[in-house]
Amino acid sequence: MATAKWNGSIIAQSDDTIVVEGNHYFPAESVDAARLRPSDHQTTCGWKGVASYKSIEVDGQVNENAAWYYPDPKPQAESIRGRFAFWKGVVVDGDSRADQTPDGAECETK
Repeated sequence: MATAKWNGSIIAQSDDTIVVEGNHYFPAESVDAARLRPSDHQTTCGWKGVASYKSIEVDGQVNENAAWYYPDPKPQAESIRGRFAFWKGVVVDGDSRADQTPDGAECETK
């Protein structure tokens, strides 16, 4: 079971994460949607596509653009469609799963 926490609150929890580039991608249904806030921020990864972001709010504190997802990933990244990953102080604990990053695929942008 993997758990993503920020500010002492569980943001996501699942035993069905996919690890890509060292990040656990949680199924959307395992993420506490009540904690997510809209964001217009986007970045592009050469092999995954365009990432969209959400901010996280816990007890009135906002962690801007701390969750990301790929609404329309490129074919090599299809396995992460409908999944969220986290950064910017969100602590992810859980079992270490095999990283599913395709050979030679690198994403320098987050």
